[in-house]
Amino acid sequence: MAARTRISALGGLLLLLLSRGAWANVEVMMEDRVEAFRGNSTQITCMFTSDDGPGGVIIQWFHMRGRDRQRIYYEDATTQHYDRNSQFKDRLTVNSTGSGTSGQVVMTIRDVRLKDELEYVCVVKSLTDGIGEDRTMLRVFETPQLPTIEAVQKGISVSDATPSKVGVCEVKNGYPSPNITWYRNRHPLHNGRDGVEVMTSVTVESTELYSVKSELSMVVQKEDKDAQFYCEITYHTPGGTRMTETKPIQITVFYPSTSVSVWVESPKGLIKEGDTLELLCQGDGHDPAAVMTIRNDLVSVESSRLLVENVTRLNSGVYECSSLDSNTFDEVVGNTSVFVNYLDPAVVRPQHAEVAQGGTLEAICNALSSLQTHTAWFKEGKLISVGHRLMVNATKYDTAGTYMCVVTVPEIQGMKTEGTLTVHVTGPPEILNPDHTELQETYGSSVRLPCDVRGFPAPSITWHTPDGQMLKADPPTDRKDGVASVLSLKVSSDITAVCNSTNEHGSSAITYTIRALTHSPTAATVRTPTVSSATVNAVSELPPEKVQRESNGVVIAVIIICILLLAVLGSVLYFLYKKGKICGRSGKQDLTKEKSSKDNIVVEMKSDNTEEAILLGVNGEKLSPCEQ
Repeated sequence: MAARTRISALGGLLLLLLSRGAWANVEVMMEDRVEAFRGNSTQITCMFTSDDGPGGVIIQWFHMRGRDRQRIYYEDATTQHYDRNSQFKDRLTVNSTGSGTSGQVVMTIRDVRLKDELEYVCVVKSLTDGIGEDRTMLRVFETPQLPTIEAVQKGISVSDATPSKVGVCEVKNGYPSPNITWYRNRHPLHNGRDGVEVMTSVTVESTELYSVKSELSMVVQKEDKDAQFYCEITYHTPGGTRMTETKPIQITVFYPSTSVSVWVESPKGLIKEGDTLELLCQGDGHDPAAVMTIRNDLVSVESSRLLVENVTRLNSGVYECSSLDSNTFDEVVGNTSVFVNYLDPAVVRPQHAEVAQGGTLEAICNALSSLQTHTAWFKEGKLISVGHRLMVNATKYDTAGTYMCVVTVPEIQGMKTEGTLTVHVTGPPEILNPDHTELQETYGSSVRLPCDVRGFPAPSITWHTPDGQMLKADPPTDRKDGVASVLSLKVSSDITAVCNSTNEHGSSAITYTIRALTHSPTAATVRTPTVSSATVNAVSELPPEKVQRESNGVVIAVIIICILLLAVLGSVLYFLYKKGKICGRSGKQDLTKEKSSKDNIVVEMKSDNTEEAILLGVNGEKLSPCEQ
């Protein structure tokens, strides 16, 4: 667009020169202004008319420094000369063209520099001493770097009467000098208005480029806590002015509270005794220098947080929070009510009860509470009854024991209390029947006889024989509903032991009969019995100790039988030996009798009966068994 405008302007100048040719010998026309970026190339055009034509003129280029002219180029019909002492050494080129009475001279400057921003003069002189000139101003531009913005780090109080520093904007290395304008929420801020101060400083760098820094100070208001501040940078370029903006910033504004809120942060919901109570306080202002205080009749802390551990009902009440402005000493107050729910320990009446067998057990459990309660009775972990009153009809020994009353508050989880009731059922002793009262034990073994008795008052236990002889038992042990005794005996004969228990309501007894196994059956009577499955089961049901003892008796009996059999066998062998039925090496043979080899000849004769063989001597005599 700039090049097209330049051509149109030059065309207009040419027409003007042609129209002036009637009354001027030499006419020169140039643009008033030429613009270029630093480092680029630019052209300055000089258009002229002369009666002598382009070949009959002298062309010179100058630049102005103040009022002084410095020639940089000379040209006539035969010569072109560049002044080597100028700042344009090796960066300047001039081209001339023309026909008839008009001509055009174009000066090109390469690698445009800031110091090239000068006024340039084109002088055209005809050979007939006519002369004309015109001037053009060269403007050089450099686009600045992107701007930066930085907000003040500390907070600004609305109580400050003088302007406080808000932030700093800076843009570097531009030419000509860029301009900085501050904005708040898209509204420009002007120096000296509404407590605004803008201080701008310009620095010329070693490159001759400009860096601009702008500092904004102002008297802030509460509304500025949400305001966005930014800078707008404007700078010139060939063909116009351009603009860029910084990112927005926000500042911290301190302002006093106009109202205060205090609330229970924890626990959420209803509060009970034993909880940790946490109260928080907050005002609608923003002032770290404000003094926050939470207090009630029992406690007071200079803090926006109050922590009370293990609260009781005494911690109920109104809690007040205040915010004191440290600058103006104005105080703003807020409050809240706190109620701590409670549940007193459970009270059981009676705590100990004695009930006769078949009677009725009655007890009451209560606990004072600020909320509705729920009561339940348990025995050995099993729910027995619901409600504060416990009633059990037709009591028996199983009714005795410890009952637990549990009182809970359904509205608050974990809020409960407990109480206990100990119950005794009075009545005569009741002996728990053992598995076996008739036992068979091996002679010399030991046996333990139990006697477990229920009853209240606790029965006394004695052991004796049917004839009244007392037996010494182990010390008795207490049971939850009676006592237990164990009698230890060594089996030396058949024994009958009686456990007798008595209390003020009556007595009870149980008799044990023990048969001692002293010997085993003889060999003549030993038989292998047929063991039925019922017998096996009966044996398996016997106590392990008894089975072991009976097994030992069987082994001993077998050993005795074996010894008796060996004795009988030895007697029989000895009797046969005496009768000659058994021959030794000597037998009745005469050891001194000589025998010839022929006497030792034996002939085996067989009869028709092949089942019998007879040994004959040499004389045909039959030999005795001992002589064979």
